[in-house]
Amino acid sequence: MALVHRARADRPAALVARRVRLDHPDGLDPAWNPRFPELAFAADGVSLLMPYAEPYFVRTIRSVLPELEPGLRDTAAAFCAQEARHHAEHRRFNDRLAAGRPAVARLERWMARTYGWLERRCSTRFSLAFAAASETIAFSIARWADRHHHEMFDDVDPTTATLFEWHLAEEVEHKSVAFDVHAALDPSRSRHVVAAATTFSVLAWFTVLTTFTLLFGSGRWRSAGCWLRLPRWALGIAFVTLPDLVSSLLPGHHPSHLADPPGLVAALRAMDAESPHREPPHPEA
Repeated sequence: MALVHRARADRPAALVARRVRLDHPDGLDPAWNPRFPELAFAADGVSLLMPYAEPYFVRTIRSVLPELEPGLRDTAAAFCAQEARHHAEHRRFNDRLAAGRPAVARLERWMARTYGWLERRCSTRFSLAFAAASETIAFSIARWADRHHHEMFDDVDPTTATLFEWHLAEEVEHKSVAFDVHAALDPSRSRHVVAAATTFSVLAWFTVLTTFTLLFGSGRWRSAGCWLRLPRWALGIAFVTLPDLVSSLLPGHHPSHLADPPGLVAALRAMDAESPHREPPHPEA
């Protein structure tokens, strides 16, 4: 099969899959952010998606590795190893979250059917565009979380904080990879636009649905404060995410043009300095 070359020469520094394994307590409270439980519920909604979205991206990108030029192929394989780590850790977190909560288990089944349908029915090229747009959204959420670090992580269980902070930091680290794979193999801008609209809609729908399910299930919907804060946070994330997503569809765009959130970059450097959570990417991960 002929090799396909990237349109750009700049690619991220060598990616590695960090050895991160977190032990979450039984009976994990979905409101793990005691000051802003509704923010925790929204993050829970994103976490519930990860064991279904990220394996879809990994399988799609691995299926096209032979079509890529060697440098991008190695980077894409390392990206897949990082994503495999992410969804494995979120699976453990989600299992604790869903224990004894049938509503959460029902949400997960719906998510599994949605991403399973997309993977079965959509072409590989559409799936590459879907992955690229999803990674753009993930990077945008990381930028928002970095600016709202105190709201997200102050007074939060350290294990839960580590899960989300590590994941977001690696989304920043590999922000260009899915975009580069898509750009190398599929020049269709219209397919990218449709994929971007699809992934944004799916993510927004399940995040809102999970947030409301947990709010009403916990009785925290009675708090007036949560109904004042939720619109502010939703609009804030939209004002970060939508411009990034639209710009990613424009000619000449590349994720490297976007500034990395400094707090998450520093957090990843600190993690690497504290312990060697590193290993080469394994194709079977």
